[in-house]
Amino acid sequence: MRTGLQMLLGSCVLFAAQVQAQTPEQPAGPPTPAPEMTTQSAAPTFSTRVNLVMVPVVVRDSKGRAVGSLKEEDFQLFDKGKPQLITRFSIERAGVAPAGSAPEASLGVTPADGRGAAAPDRFLAYFFDDVHLNAADLIQMRAATERHLAEIKEPNRRVAIFSSSGRVTLDFTDDLDKVHETLLRLQPLADSSERDECPPVGYYLADKIRNKNDTQAQNAMVLEAIACLHLDPTDQNSVQIAQSAVNAAVSRMLSVGPHESRLALIVLKDVVRRLSAAPGSRMILLLSPGFFLTTDLRPDETELMDRAIRANVTINSLDARGLYTIIPGGDASQRGVSTAAATAVLTSVEHERATAEADVMAELADATGGTFFHNDNGLQQGLKQLAAQPEFVYVLGFSPQNLKFDGSFHAVKVAVRNSKIYQLQARRGYYAPNHAADPELEAKQEVQEAFFSREEIQEIPVDLHTQFFKSTDVNARLTVLAKVDVRQIQFRKVEDRNNNRLTVIAGVFDRNGNFVTGVQQTVDMRLRDATLAKAQSAGITLRSNLDLTPGTYAIRVVVRDAEGRQMAARNGVVEIPY
Repeated sequence: MRTGLQMLLGSCVLFAAQVQAQTPEQPAGPPTPAPEMTTQSAAPTFSTRVNLVMVPVVVRDSKGRAVGSLKEEDFQLFDKGKPQLITRFSIERAGVAPAGSAPEASLGVTPADGRGAAAPDRFLAYFFDDVHLNAADLIQMRAATERHLAEIKEPNRRVAIFSSSGRVTLDFTDDLDKVHETLLRLQPLADSSERDECPPVGYYLADKIRNKNDTQAQNAMVLEAIACLHLDPTDQNSVQIAQSAVNAAVSRMLSVGPHESRLALIVLKDVVRRLSAAPGSRMILLLSPGFFLTTDLRPDETELMDRAIRANVTINSLDARGLYTIIPGGDASQRGVSTAAATAVLTSVEHERATAEADVMAELADATGGTFFHNDNGLQQGLKQLAAQPEFVYVLGFSPQNLKFDGSFHAVKVAVRNSKIYQLQARRGYYAPNHAADPELEAKQEVQEAFFSREEIQEIPVDLHTQFFKSTDVNARLTVLAKVDVRQIQFRKVEDRNNNRLTVIAGVFDRNGNFVTGVQQTVDMRLRDATLAKAQSAGITLRSNLDLTPGTYAIRVVVRDAEGRQMAARNGVVEIPY
């Protein structure tokens, strides 16, 4: 959750007053009976769970068209080759608005139906990897993005700009002038002096020489150092100087390379966190030449995938290099190596590097239901293709059986029964957690996921209404009323009480989808039979008070009960006039 958000506490349960009114006062002496209903309010806090593995899957036919007619029983899911029971199944459809609408007015207040309001529901974060992009590719990528954004005509779409260096950032907006100004500020992080070092050792090559003990690559780079330092290859002292130069370059890159790759993952995770607060479709367009991840960085990549999947964030990747070829010995701007043998070795390493860096882009896209656009100079067309939502995305969830909490990697495979005509794009795997999941944490995460979604859930009938009062020209208090029909809720009987707990979050988002404020309530119900009967007849109305300034806001209310683990999620819109 972003820092600086103003959280407002303070809410009450209307029905609680009725409960207290019907209970006669007890004479002094005997202990006071436990109240039938208590409410605690707090700022909503969110965290991540890891025991439920979510696997987005895009299924395409032989012509590349997305298929949306499959059912849960059509899929097979394997963890390390072992079949798994699919416990969650859903289909995300592009361009489909959330179902349901709020009911007509009751209780003398205004229904929060939001009909006719143009609330934002499409959020695109353009992520420029300025840490790894060179100047030429960044300039082309920036120009293609300008042309692409000029074609956007959707009033409900918001755009943000992020960079892996963190030097250039623009939060979600519909102001294309601000977007243009931000794009012009993008510059590559690396300067030309770093690329012209002698000998030129990249992160992948440094890892190959030092960590994988590749003597062929080591010897080829020594010859490269002799050539670029203009040393005598027959002089032993010159060879030692070249070896020292290679060792120094390798050490530097093994210090810089992991930091740069980890930085890209960290900032991407921050963008996912920011998008998780957006009430609608969420997408990252990763614009990068690719970057290399060693084994020790893979858990960070998996954490990024998990966060994106749980927040319903799609990562689409675009290789900013476009159509490119690897020229043996490098192009005219690069220093050449001294022998044909060294050229062959380093050209082979360069092919391996390009593949490894592109694989990271493909993995992030596959894992989140996105697309990887590469080996194509049509960057503007690529952006247009990636910015369009997949027409259908299946999301399969499973809880691994007999899972060992050892942090090991688990390969995941998805198949469609009785069909060989489909092409599947799915998550490739996950890392096991190092500890068992906390049930309370799981429930909190489930509420979080529902709150930051725009999908309406009606497992528990809930009516949503709002009213507001302006105390000054710039201050207003919004009251959100959620009337819960408890006839659909299960209660656990303990002696003469019917027990359950409701977790309720009410919050508002501004016109750009930014989370503004919210309040979380925990309502503990220990109802006698007579009280429960009245509650089932009249319902329970929960009140949440939020301090706001005038403006148009999207409202989101989520209710979850602890016993039946059922949920309700409702949307609304309110306009507080200036």
